[in-house]
Amino acid sequence: MSSPYFKLRPPIMLMGMLSLIAGLIAGLQRLGMNVPLGAGHLPEYHGPLMICGFLGTVIGLERSVALGRLYAYAAPALTGVGSLLLVFGVSDEGGKILLTCGSLILAAVFISILRLQMAMATVLMGLAAFMWAVGNVLWVSGMTVPAVTPWWAAFLVLTISGERLELSRLLQLTRSANAAFLLAVGVFVSGVALTVVAPLAGLKIMGIGMIGLALWLGTHDIARHTIKMTGLTRFVAVCLLTGYFWLGVSGVMTFFVDGLGSGPMYDAMLHALFLGFVFAMIFGHAPIIFPAVLEVAVPYTPAFYAHLIVLEISLLARVASDVGGISKAVAHAGALNEAALILFLLNTVTAVVRGKLGK
Repeated sequence: MSSPYFKLRPPIMLMGMLSLIAGLIAGLQRLGMNVPLGAGHLPEYHGPLMICGFLGTVIGLERSVALGRLYAYAAPALTGVGSLLLVFGVSDEGGKILLTCGSLILAAVFISILRLQMAMATVLMGLAAFMWAVGNVLWVSGMTVPAVTPWWAAFLVLTISGERLELSRLLQLTRSANAAFLLAVGVFVSGVALTVVAPLAGLKIMGIGMIGLALWLGTHDIARHTIKMTGLTRFVAVCLLTGYFWLGVSGVMTFFVDGLGSGPMYDAMLHALFLGFVFAMIFGHAPIIFPAVLEVAVPYTPAFYAHLIVLEISLLARVASDVGGISKAVAHAGALNEAALILFLLNTVTAVVRGKLGK
């Protein structure tokens, strides 16, 4: 039987998807490409739309479905509406405020979740939501997008790490393994907090934490075993393990960044994290999340590897071009990054249609 709140899910998901599309248009504009769609104000909101508008809304919706309480849907609903205010230029300040309110409600949702399930993984995901809310409060208070991006990054890194930790319990982790995980998390979170007063020093400490988490996840995640299987299970494992590689690369790149928000090394570090790590996780989990949230089948097909391969090749080209200082190549690679995300959407929609038709 469908949830009594099921009707809320499609419009919220649609707002998240619109944020993704607007964020992609903004990204092309930032790369210097003439895009007929989109307004002139969009480029400055590329990051907020991709992270808060799309990922924040989708994660908030997933948590709402898991909790099954009506008030929880306020979180993704507010972030979805707030993003649309930014997309259509209705009210920049209003959009930021709604995004912040949505993230604060998500943090409150985790209080309810922790009352039901107190575990290290859920505590970590609750901390992730809290750090996203802090980043949004700092943003509304006047801090720049590059200054609050570490807090947004913490939201995604800790959310994903918490989810994978929850599944890794099947491997019966030792005390030393759990201690190593907590140490990496502690270093990462400390670095994020330090960026408020010492941005570059904090970023480098973040990087150490990211390298630690990448090594831990690559060593302890159940994906090391499931990659030997077939079909969707192997595809998810491939997405996860490549994602951990890019998390480590992003951590290493923090040592070469000389300023937040500018420079080729910053671009390489940022996109290794958000595209290489985060979107690899999205690619892998979409066939699982969409059926749970929208109650539609997303049958696996080997065609899913197409968007993953395009993403990996284009991201390698982008990072190499950043390191080599080849700006034109960065723009072309960036366009291919976006092509991978569009292909992901097309493959997912096609799979849903196939599922509907029973093929």
